[in-house]
Amino acid sequence: MDGKVIVVTGALGGLGRVVVDEALARGARIASVDHAPTQVPATADLFELGGVDLTDAAQAGKAIAAAAAHFGKLDALINIAGGFAFETVTDGDPKTWQRMYALNVMTALNASRAAIPHLIASGAGRIVNIGAMGALQAGSGMGAYAASKAGVHRLTEALAAELKGKITVNAVLPSIIDTAANRASMPKADFAKWVTPQELADVILFLASDAASAVTGALLPVNGRV
Repeated sequence: MDGKVIVVTGALGGLGRVVVDEALARGARIASVDHAPTQVPATADLFELGGVDLTDAAQAGKAIAAAAAHFGKLDALINIAGGFAFETVTDGDPKTWQRMYALNVMTALNASRAAIPHLIASGAGRIVNIGAMGALQAGSGMGAYAASKAGVHRLTEALAAELKGKITVNAVLPSIIDTAANRASMPKADFAKWVTPQELADVILFLASDAASAVTGALLPVNGRV
């Protein structure tokens, strides 16, 4: 991935940090975008943009424009920014559905729309979204989250068809990711069966690479050792 310029949203989260570190190790240059603040000074390979609300189209546009201006181009966008909520339909808050849609669908939509002109100019543009295995068949308490991730799946397919021949657009569909937060919330689970952030990062970066030039519109399950 030498010389590739990649924007990673949600870059300061558990998965985002692993993707950023692995991409840098492979020679990519990274624009790291996150809602959390950052104090890290820009380097030749890493440009961090903190305090960005990607649910706001204007803020997303400014962040993507700043990344393109800093590096002079964009080759890939990895949409990791998102959120999770567990509550039943019967007892939950309807506002949760709006929040999940904003955090999971609108962040990917806003960043993608802003990045598309730059990715087309790249000649080998890539968009990689994060869907969810749980959106294929939602369980109890997963309604709002699964519905929003299903929206990410449909966004991926629609963009892939719209941009075919210009940009590849794919999504990975992880099962449970082995993070500290998930271990704390499910302490009796068999962690060995979960997908590690490194395993997921490997798949994401393959889809962002030149090697995946023939893959678009794919919804790729990454479901660990189930």
